[in-house]
Formats: sequence, structure tokens, C-alpha cells
Amino acid sequence: MPDDLQEYCRDLTGYGARPLDPHWPGGARTAVQFVINYEEGAENAILHGDSQAEAFLSELVGAKNIPGMRNMQMESVYEYGARAGFWRLHRIFTDAAAPVTIFGVAMALARHREAVAAMREATWEIASHGYRWIDYQNVPESLEREHLRAAIRIHTEVTGAAPEGWYQGRTSPNTARLVAEEGCFTYDADSYADDLPYYDYRHGRAQLIVPYSFDTNDMKFVGYNGFTEGAQFYRYLRDSFEMLHQEGGRMMSVGLHCRIAGRPGRALAVRQFLDDLKSRSDVWIARRIDIAHHWLKNFPP
Repeated sequence: MPDDLQEYCRDLTGYGARPLDPHWPGGARTAVQFVINYEEGAENAILHGDSQAEAFLSELVGAKNIPGMRNMQMESVYEYGARAGFWRLHRIFTDAAAPVTIFGVAMALARHREAVAAMREATWEIASHGYRWIDYQNVPESLEREHLRAAIRIHTEVTGAAPEGWYQGRTSPNTARLVAEEGCFTYDADSYADDLPYYDYRHGRAQLIVPYSFDTNDMKFVGYNGFTEGAQFYRYLRDSFEMLHQEGGRMMSVGLHCRIAGRPGRALAVRQFLDDLKSRSDVWIARRIDIAHHWLKNFPP
């Protein structure tokens, strides 16, 4: 057998055919976790010292990078998320008394203290979404480490507490190692590899991973292969939940963005799915940090 098939750095086995029973609190059959990504004000922009304007995850599907110039359309699309979209989602979840995890980009949080105050008042978890909402694929390791530490410092100053969770999103091959080496995060969410938390032992410590999801995510509204209306999003969330709930002992992540799901026609689908969940007695709607603490207590490494 070739050497590259004998030893492999990726885990393709996971929990196998029979995942363990997570024993969710209250006898819940399924844990559901809502994330609101707060990125507006930290995206690529000439105003932020970047060489080009943002071109990712917006209503301007297929937008081109514009080197050396501001993209006023893109800026206003992102501004909608901070000005209106965040508050619409905030009303939906606070009216339902449903817990939320914020993936907050440090630069964006620092530019909207009123939103941060509202997150804190609602007792939402504010996890770190890195220092900038940019692609780190080709960023030098030294600069990525610098940004990681800046994210922790600014996040702590702005929110009043150091982040326990980490999700960079647009990662590099170095990100998971840098997070593990920093050693201060209860969990890392930069994985889409499972329906349950697990431990990553590759980087010198047992780093808890609470995986995220790209399919039950409003980003599919702004992709060529995605949803075109709120009803499709609602049906997909409902069907995903029903399958996981039939299997039992699973976790479902729902990813939202202020400038995407915060739009009226999509927010209605979010509220409808949340109403469905609230009508069930065997569902645990939790923050990611609550899931992480449950896992560490019941399934230590």
C-alpha cells in the first residue's frame, strides 16, 4: 500500500454507524442552535485599508472584485445588515425568548456598540468570528496569528468578556492549529464534518469542535445553486430537522446573516421555523457554548 494511504491526517471515520447518545438536557431528542453572523463593517473595503472591495456573500451574486476603488452598492448592502437586518432578527429571537450565538467579527462589533449592548442584554453568546471578515487562505501565518490575537483583545474590550468560541469561516490551512495553540477557546466551530461535537487531537491538545453547517444556512440565498424564496429555506430547515429528529441524538446548526436572513422575505421563514421548534417539547434550543459545556461535562476527552 502506498505510504500516503497508510497514514492520513484526516478523520473519515468519526462516530461511525452508531453515533453515541449525547443525553441532551431535559431528555431532548435534538439540539438546535441558531447562529447570527455579525460581519458588517469588517468586510473587504478600501476604507478598511484593503486593496479591493468586497465581492462575497451579498445580494450582488457574482460580483467582481474592484481593485483600488470603493464599491458603493456593496457597501450599502452590507450596511443594511447592521442598520436594519440585525434588529429584525433581534426582535424575532427576543420575542420568542430563544437563545442565539453571535459569530462576531471584532472590527464589526467595535463599530456598532448599540448592537453589542443588545446582544448582551439578550444574554446571547458572543463568539469570535475573527478580526476581519476576509479570506485567510493565502494570508501569511504570522499575520493570521496577529489577527487572531487582535480579535481576542478587541472582542474582550468591546463585549466585556473574552470569547469562548471561535469561528473564522474563511480559513487557511493554519487556522485550526493556531486556534489550538492559542489554547483559550472552549470550542472551535471551523468544521462542517459531523452532526455532533467531537475532539480534534491533531495539534497537541484535545480541542473541542462544535461543527457548523453550510446547507442549513441563509448563504444559500446568495449563491447560484441556492434558495430563491423564503419558503424554500423554511422547507429545507424543516426537512433537515425532521430527519435529524427521527434519527435522534443529533445537533442542527442554522446559520444566519444580518444582511441576508435579515431581509423581510427571508426573516419570515426564520420566524416560522422557530415557531415550529417552540411548539415541540423534545427540542433543546441552545447556544453553542451551552452545547460545548454539556459535551465537556458528559464526554470529556
